[in-house]
Amino acid sequence: METPSVETNIPNFRHFHLPDLNVDIARSIPDLNINIFSFKNSQIDSSSELHFEDEMGDETFEPHLIISEGENIVEAQAASSGIRKKKNLTNNERQAVYTMLQQKSNNGRLGKEVTRLVPSQFSVSMRTIQRIWKQTDYGRKRVEIDFERIRGIPLHRRTTIRSLACSLQTKKSTLFRRFTSGEIRRHSNAIKPFLKEENKKVRLQFCISMLERDSIPHDPSFIGMYNFVHIDEKWFYMTKKMNRYYLLPDEEDPLRTCKSKNFIAKVMFLAAIARPRFDAHGNETFSGKIGVFPFVTHEPAKRTSVNRVAGTLETKPITSVNKEVIRSYLIEKVLPAIKEKWPREDAGHPIFIQQDNARTHVDRNDELFRRAASQDGFDIRLISQPPNSPDLNILDLGFFSAIQSLQYKEPAKTVDELLAVVQRSFQAFPSTKSNRILITLQSCMIEIMKVKGSNKYKIPHIKKAMMERVGQLPTHLKCDSELVQEVFNYLS
Repeated sequence: METPSVETNIPNFRHFHLPDLNVDIARSIPDLNINIFSFKNSQIDSSSELHFEDEMGDETFEPHLIISEGENIVEAQAASSGIRKKKNLTNNERQAVYTMLQQKSNNGRLGKEVTRLVPSQFSVSMRTIQRIWKQTDYGRKRVEIDFERIRGIPLHRRTTIRSLACSLQTKKSTLFRRFTSGEIRRHSNAIKPFLKEENKKVRLQFCISMLERDSIPHDPSFIGMYNFVHIDEKWFYMTKKMNRYYLLPDEEDPLRTCKSKNFIAKVMFLAAIARPRFDAHGNETFSGKIGVFPFVTHEPAKRTSVNRVAGTLETKPITSVNKEVIRSYLIEKVLPAIKEKWPREDAGHPIFIQQDNARTHVDRNDELFRRAASQDGFDIRLISQPPNSPDLNILDLGFFSAIQSLQYKEPAKTVDELLAVVQRSFQAFPSTKSNRILITLQSCMIEIMKVKGSNKYKIPHIKKAMMERVGQLPTHLKCDSELVQEVFNYLS
């Protein structure tokens, strides 16, 4: 029985001889019903010719021509089938796509012609157009939240995202996305001193006293405060109860231990700082750093231990600081440091030491202090800032927190190491930043006058660093004449 013949566009190959081939040249040739090549682990030399016999006689077959023609055909097929390179649309282009889809949609449905037409106009795939349509119209709906309800929720139920989401009866993840988008904000609230009406008036009087007498009432401006020395005490701890570290995934978690976390070793320091001074070229002539003095004593060890023998002097913190201790430190440490470091050209002018109203502080008319302060041709006086007003002292306003952050960057395991770290942090703090804190103090005084002596205000940001870089940082701020007049009327 004869096998029926099949008509094709190529000769009916009976047999042919091929060399050992090293490439896979399996190609799918359009318009042909058979696969011509399927050879693996073989190599073809484009210059060689393959000879075979058929019914029509000898034919010379050149495979590299068929391969190149096949590649062209495949590329043409890819172009004709609408395959495009990936394109990232901008937000404006996505909006334009969605607007066109809305115009061409019929009752919220897209026809086949639309999904073919729009991709060609924006040179994107049909899948991209369908995704934009689903995300913006039929995709996940945005959860609507009535943010006005937050005003009626008590503050103690708004301390975390979880508690606020529970009060709003919404998901925590939904509320967090609104937080990251800026629709709600986080506020860190610190307890401030309680102010009576008398306290507010004293604060206003203090702010008015810092204005130049000759500038009132037409162009009120603050004094330079170059003859003021701010003093205050602060505890510095050996370490914090909670620290945050950044580790590698395979690093072991550090272990910190102490006998009681409520009794971490600490030392109280008395800091004294004045406003720094610079010449016309911006060079520092006076740092303003009078000194930082620890309240410690040196006592001989009573017993021998693994760390020292009996009789070795040990540094012990003074845990109870009273008025006598403060007076001795003022007379024996602060006053000599001021006389040693103060600019000689201003030694004859009055120097004011500003302190707060703590009970342990020396009275400004203390006889022992006045006698020591008037020696060596100096005129040093004590003044007190308004009660319950840490925002009127540059140490509490920003200096202490700055040097404490520097202190925590160095480890300290003993009291002597802590003293050395605090001293280095005090000296490392830039004098230019101390000068900015003085300007911040004056801006706080302006805000205090605006709120009639209250402490409910936000510290203004006036871009001091930027003004300093361009040489436009003022030495003192000006105050609105109408505001000063309102304060006078309120006090009267």
